Amino acid sequence: MTYMRNMSGNQQQMKPTKQYCKQLMNYHVMGTMEDGSSFDGIVMDANDNEVTMLMGEDVMVDENGNEENESRQWGYGGYGGYGRRRARRFRRRVLPLAGLTSLLLYPYIAPYPYYPYYPYY
Repeated sequence: MTYMRNMSGNQQQMKPTKQYCKQLMNYHVMGTMEDGSSFDGIVMDANDNEVTMLMGEDVMVDENGNEENESRQWGYGGYGGYGRRRARRFRRRVLPLAGLTSLLLYPYIAPYPYYPYYPYY
């Protein structure tokens, strides 16, 4: 983790290396490519040339779990209802390490610190 602390000020200017990708393994990260596209995913493996990630994609399914086409109307009669649900699927993608511009940890907001349970007498 000292590598990440040393790089914290210049993290967006430096290209990710194999060592940095190995340190972020099994973490949810955000990244950008040289063509300007951005993505988020979980780093699964890194070698000298490539980074393997699990990237999420949204899929709309009906109540039976079958994937629906986008040409159908939403719900019953177009009113919403119980017709469609949103599901998230993860697919394994291999990205070239040379094509990555930045790789940053995905920010999660810390939950509100709740007080401990107070027993009633």
